[in-house]
Amino acid sequence: MEYRPLGGTGLRVSGLCLGTMNWRWTTSEAMSYRVMDAFIAGGGNFLDSADIYSFWAKGCEGGSSEAIIGQWMHRRRNRRDIVLATKVRGRMWPGATGEGLSRAHIIKACEDSLRRLRTDWIDLYQTHFADDSVPVDETMAALGDLVRSGKVRYVGCSNYTPGQLAEALVCARQLGLPQYISIQPFYNLFARDFEKDHVWLVKKYGVGVIPYSPLMGGFLTGKYRRDKPAPKSLRAVGLKWLMNDRGYKVIEALERMGRPRGKTVLQMALGWHLTHDWMTAPIIGANTPEQLHEALGGAGLRLSDDEMKELEGLTS
Repeated sequence: MEYRPLGGTGLRVSGLCLGTMNWRWTTSEAMSYRVMDAFIAGGGNFLDSADIYSFWAKGCEGGSSEAIIGQWMHRRRNRRDIVLATKVRGRMWPGATGEGLSRAHIIKACEDSLRRLRTDWIDLYQTHFADDSVPVDETMAALGDLVRSGKVRYVGCSNYTPGQLAEALVCARQLGLPQYISIQPFYNLFARDFEKDHVWLVKKYGVGVIPYSPLMGGFLTGKYRRDKPAPKSLRAVGLKWLMNDRGYKVIEALERMGRPRGKTVLQMALGWHLTHDWMTAPIIGANTPEQLHEALGGAGLRLSDDEMKELEGLTS
């Protein structure tokens, strides 16, 4: 596993980040512990969560993922070995302050996350989505207060448009507040809008990039093939738009490129991410240690200029 600085900071994170949205949703608590253990054993140190994970799952409520991580760190006594990221924005309690990026919501939500995570600090506290109903300076000032108090070490954002990111970065600089050091976008070979207007901005301001869904909901794992029937699942239904000549050509190219290296389609797709010089760490998910092991095989992988050009030609 390689380690990279997160944005323009001295914080070094593993080149793959473990996403935990599926804890207690598609992965039991006991299996979640096993996956996190395997991630650490494989050299990973970077975990990503959010306070709303996974309220949509049957029998779950917001905070379930954080609570599992907190219990795991408590049992393993490994808090100082972990770079811990979580997010704030979604609805977590009833009433006017129950969601959003107001000072009232951010301060209480952070305290709640700290309690569930059983820790005194969060390494990376991210605004999950922008909130246009709240002045940007109020949001950035509240985050700055959390940094000064020691409860948060760095701040980042997720799902921000270029305009929203630029406004927040300029605001923080003008007011002498901590700026966002990272952005978490939806980005993969089939979703490349981030390249159009974000990349120059993250380079200019030294913002790290930790994309979610780097495998396009599972399509880039290699289990969807031209000559095989699609799996019968809701996820497969959602990926139907990729099951065509264009989509299968990308899978076949990744397979061909990976064969001489002994790498899978999934690993080559992660390698495409890691080859970008502005990339920090794609966020991977896994329901079992076996699934995680395959993803870890993509750590440190780089593609050639010709391979990058071919893949981007197929998906432009």
